[in-house]
Amino acid sequence: MRHPETSARQVSVPQTSVSLSALLRPVTGTQEPANGTQPLAAAQQVQQAPEVQQAPEAAPGHVLPPGQYVPKAWPALHYGPVPKFHPGTWDLRVSGATESGREHRWSWDEIGSMPRCRVVADFHCVTKFTIPAVAWEGIAAAELLRAAPPADAVTHVMVWADYGYSANLTIDDFAADDTLLATHRNGAELTPEHGYPLRLVVPSRYAWKSVKWVRAIEYLTCDRRGFWEERGYHNIADPWREQRYSYQELPDEGPPL
Repeated sequence: MRHPETSARQVSVPQTSVSLSALLRPVTGTQEPANGTQPLAAAQQVQQAPEVQQAPEAAPGHVLPPGQYVPKAWPALHYGPVPKFHPGTWDLRVSGATESGREHRWSWDEIGSMPRCRVVADFHCVTKFTIPAVAWEGIAAAELLRAAPPADAVTHVMVWADYGYSANLTIDDFAADDTLLATHRNGAELTPEHGYPLRLVVPSRYAWKSVKWVRAIEYLTCDRRGFWEERGYHNIADPWREQRYSYQELPDEGPPL
């Protein structure tokens, strides 16, 4: 379900050849994750310097989720190294409970020829910063579902990235109008630290669900926790309900830890 203040909107754009870069959120202390930020004391944190680009200011009266603020710059944090992109061998795969029973695969050139869209939405990091009105361009997640239909029994997806990072979503959140696989942000290619060449963007969820360096989508017939969800973060991650940590979960909000 979308909160009325998200005001994300999608607009189709002409097809262009694409290249990509990346994006993510910061971690402070030992409590905040990102697709590349290790929140727990047992894990190593790697912090990138904030990007030169100033974060846009929120318009007067712009409503933020509880506990969020607009930073002066957009930090980029991740756990582990930034993957190297090799366009000749890179591919995107859809597996699991597909309607056809087979795995689907696209090369980088084939991804570049898919229909494209533009989504403008706020970006909410669990570390409590919000970047307002980010303009993303890429491929609607719903377009991928049309190209590789899931079986009727599918309830969730697991989104996989290089080096084994993962995040789970309901199939409804993945199929939402404002969910896309982004190649560009604010008119420019993504940068490697922010997910180049391809990152998922899920405006309705905290940003650790917006997986950087996406390589595969797995269709699931039951819910399964992803990387941060197994390490103490909320299974659903709705910023308007401040669903940050697993101890806040109600009995029906996630599989057992």
